[in-house]
Amino acid sequence: MIRKAVLPVAGFGTRCLPASKAIPKEMITIVDRPVIQYVVEEAVAAGIRDIVLVTHASKSAIENHFDKHFELEAGLEAKGKYELLETLRSIVPDDVNIISIRQGEPLGLGHAVLCAQPIIGDEPFAVLLPDVLVDSHALSQPDLSGMLHAYESSQTAQLMVEEVPWEKVYKYGIVAPENEMPGPGKSCGLKGMVEKPEREAAPSNLAVIGRYALPASIFPLLAQTPPGAGGEIQLTDAIETLRSQEGVQAYRMQGSTFDCGHQLGYLEATLAYGRRHPVFGEGFRELLARYHQGE
Repeated sequence: MIRKAVLPVAGFGTRCLPASKAIPKEMITIVDRPVIQYVVEEAVAAGIRDIVLVTHASKSAIENHFDKHFELEAGLEAKGKYELLETLRSIVPDDVNIISIRQGEPLGLGHAVLCAQPIIGDEPFAVLLPDVLVDSHALSQPDLSGMLHAYESSQTAQLMVEEVPWEKVYKYGIVAPENEMPGPGKSCGLKGMVEKPEREAAPSNLAVIGRYALPASIFPLLAQTPPGAGGEIQLTDAIETLRSQEGVQAYRMQGSTFDCGHQLGYLEATLAYGRRHPVFGEGFRELLARYHQGE
């Protein structure tokens, strides 16, 4: 069972400026918690117990968020604010480890994953990009859990993919299935990937969305991968080498995604999570109705 996950959080978040000028983009709040917390909760729910943050010196707020704040907790306890106290203490379950390692240079996603090798060792692991929220609300099995089970069953690397409109395939990395892609919750072998193709050249409309299950054999491939676009070591290049050597599968997700690295994606996530929030949902829906009536 995959028990470790890598979360690359060292980027500067230029797509989120000016909001990300002074705080990490991963700490921007969706309703009542930062984006990074939703991603960690997704990993924990899928059975992950060691979460490796590949971070940067300017991102200490992320590490602090998952650390114990003794003075704040003592103050809440002294004032009898036990509900808030429990909320803080439940951010990280007792059996989950948050581990940080620095990415000294901005050399790309592939390099960030490679930085985690000393902690991951020779185990298979997941990679979760914190820009993307995977919404598995109302599913009997969350998508990350399904993908990790697919890895366990096949012992083959998995890329989570989502069907996107054909007119938007140029924005994504698009997979080329070996055969007809099965329905949601299933995997299929790949014969390749195309980065941001034009519609006419796209082999499918299934986009890679930032969730991976990978074997440890990806590490030597990353170490041998030369810099690609922008002088960065691309995870996609190493995965293509892995595909040619061991095979790679696409796992077709059942839920939906929100790109919180983009302002409209962030706003959509706020709407989706706000409407069903157990405390604020009813009031939020009333606010939406009021503003809709005022249009």
